[in-house]
Amino acid sequence: MSKNSNMKFLYAGIAIALLLSILAPFLASSDPDGLESAAGGVIEESKMSELEETEPAVSSPMSDYAIEGMGKSGEVMAIAIGTVAVLAISFGFGKIFNKKA
Repeated sequence: MSKNSNMKFLYAGIAIALLLSILAPFLASSDPDGLESAAGGVIEESKMSELEETEPAVSSPMSDYAIEGMGKSGEVMAIAIGTVAVLAISFGFGKIFNKKA
């Protein structure tokens, strides 16, 4: 592949990632995910509620994949910001560990 086609492939991947991040809040199910339902079947209800009430060791800047007070647009923004952050970190690691002869 040429460098130009590699860049087109990269841009297409970034566009798809951002499109998915925008659509995710509208496509996501409000039902508990598989991990929560599996834990509910293994852990007693009292222990489960106790675990849910404990404070996290580190607070999340955008808990529950949302920005408070913004509704669905806050969810879209939080997921898009997270997607861009992961892409930027990946790009940075790629630049740092790039081994050109």
